[in-house]
Amino acid sequence: MANNHQYHVAIVGATGAVGQKMLETLEDRNFPIKTLTLLSSKRSAGKTVRFQNKDITIQEATPESFEGVDIALFSAGGSVTKALAHEAVKRGAVVVDNTSAYRMDPEVPLVVPEVNADDLKEHKGIIANPNCSTIQMVAALEPLRQEYGLSRVIVSTYQAVSGAGNEANDELKNQSEAYLKGEDLSAEILPVKGDERHYPIAFNALPQIDKFQDNGYTFEEMKMINETKKIMHADQLPVAATCVRLPFFTSHAESVYIEVEKDNVSVEDFKQQLSNAPGIVLEDDPSTQSYPTPLSAEGKRDVFVGRIRKDLDHDKGFHLWVVSDNLLKGAAWNSVQIAEELIEKQLLTKK
Repeated sequence: MANNHQYHVAIVGATGAVGQKMLETLEDRNFPIKTLTLLSSKRSAGKTVRFQNKDITIQEATPESFEGVDIALFSAGGSVTKALAHEAVKRGAVVVDNTSAYRMDPEVPLVVPEVNADDLKEHKGIIANPNCSTIQMVAALEPLRQEYGLSRVIVSTYQAVSGAGNEANDELKNQSEAYLKGEDLSAEILPVKGDERHYPIAFNALPQIDKFQDNGYTFEEMKMINETKKIMHADQLPVAATCVRLPFFTSHAESVYIEVEKDNVSVEDFKQQLSNAPGIVLEDDPSTQSYPTPLSAEGKRDVFVGRIRKDLDHDKGFHLWVVSDNLLKGAAWNSVQIAEELIEKQLLTKK
């Protein structure tokens, strides 16, 4: 960013898994911060967090907290966003929200910078960060869609427990230890903390992320379906999703089947297109067993793609394996990237 101006940045939910990654990302990127305000619930207020070799005290988030703030990064749950986002905007801040509160609101841009950065120009103070599993998929598919068209998407996800927060990580650790000692497993968080039944995640696979909807899909699956169409401006694109939680801590993996519109497209064409795409790293060489894994993607900001194959029965069908750190590109990094784009495009609300 060539801009020399510095900004007052607030993070809401500074003590959570994503809030912590937002702090690390702002520091890594040397983001132009004049003042950093860290906000959370009353429970966490008073704790201190280290940033650029200084201790910053976390404050309770209230409407008044946003006086003088330029950019507010929210990651504290949808109810907090609904209570405070408009209060922040009223006081002149631009909100980048990491919850599902406003993602499908027609007035709110839903943005993955590599895919639809121009939608930021339409913002009215709030910008939504898409769901983690959606972000990595659309980042990988957009360069292919641009070149070959897209007529169908079917995705199955293999998602890390950190997507359900720090408590889910603790539950996986505790259950794994108990299982290895031959003890009974207690489950209180997954698949969904607020749902009626809970199942162990250790050494298991849970085909439920978020609550079931009336159509038999989970809310996570519907997020992927609806958000993909909104981000790509493709209301008629057929998208289907099955979302599964697996017992590892970081990075979501996805098996994606797509059908393109153009004829005679090869695997090599796909690889060429993805090699040149922003934010994408191609790791695809069966002869050396080269492909991305959740562990190899951890701590990295890119989206990794491998296992590209042509479908054996459908000439326009292709299979891909897409992996990315759900707390970085899937949340914190995408939010900071949006903030960087707002500065670059001079789209911050003038005081």
